[in-house]
Amino acid sequence: MTDVKNENRNRALIVEDEFLIALDLEAAMTGLGFEICGLAPSAEEARSLAMNHLPDIVLVDVYLGGAREGIETARWLRDVCDASVVFVTAYTDDATLERIREVVPGSPILAKPVYRERLAAAVAEVVH
Repeated sequence: MTDVKNENRNRALIVEDEFLIALDLEAAMTGLGFEICGLAPSAEEARSLAMNHLPDIVLVDVYLGGAREGIETARWLRDVCDASVVFVTAYTDDATLERIREVVPGSPILAKPVYRERLAAAVAEVVH
């Protein structure tokens, strides 16, 4: 069963395998006025939650469970669910950043730790 969207608030999905970071991002997004439609620690759970709740924006960690599958997950969420994507990552090496830009062009990339001001600016950049 698909949820009916609350027209007054945008929905955010958080794809992060580190629980405390996910909770911090949830608090930050709630503070920005978003309805949180789920915290997903894996690509599979992210896809399931996205199909059921249709988020407007997704915050995605690049490394989920030790693999760099967050990038492909983000592309799927953007292409299939039409969600805007903001990457949140501790990995800001050139190869990772190049891969993000190649697979999901135009998505903001925030280095951890994520400060709320930077998060607010990145979200404002992608939410219509």
